[in-house]
Amino acid sequence: MKKYARQSKILELINEREIETQEDLASTLKGMGINVTQATISRDIKELRLIKVTSNTGKYKYGTIEESQNSISDRLVRIFKNSIISIDASMNIVVIRTIPGAAQICGSAIDSLQIPDVGGTIAGDDTVFVAVRKLESVDDIINNLYALIN
Repeated sequence: MKKYARQSKILELINEREIETQEDLASTLKGMGINVTQATISRDIKELRLIKVTSNTGKYKYGTIEESQNSISDRLVRIFKNSIISIDASMNIVVIRTIPGAAQICGSAIDSLQIPDVGGTIAGDDTVFVAVRKLESVDDIINNLYALIN
């Protein structure tokens, strides 16, 4: 089997199953009739930039960087939900009040969501300023943030 076909199959497998080790991956591939060595698996993991991520069952498994980012975003949103006191606006700046010490992680949560028209965030101890690119987008962004906490 050619390298790109094998690597495509590896990506398919790690999305469908919880592959914890290189040995698990090699044995799964061999069970499918794809002859691989540990060295080949190691090179493929490096080239595909696979990393260990936490699965839904709490175990570590191979995943993509994108999976890791999604997991981080989910955790940040959960913290965001539990930390918000109020959301208001002043012109094109959305002002978010948080419990003390939570503003920076709430700013990170907003940044990780990559909301269209959000230019960026600035966070202090208990306040986050969200710079909105277009004044007419402020209400939509506020509604999106309220939807996260409800």
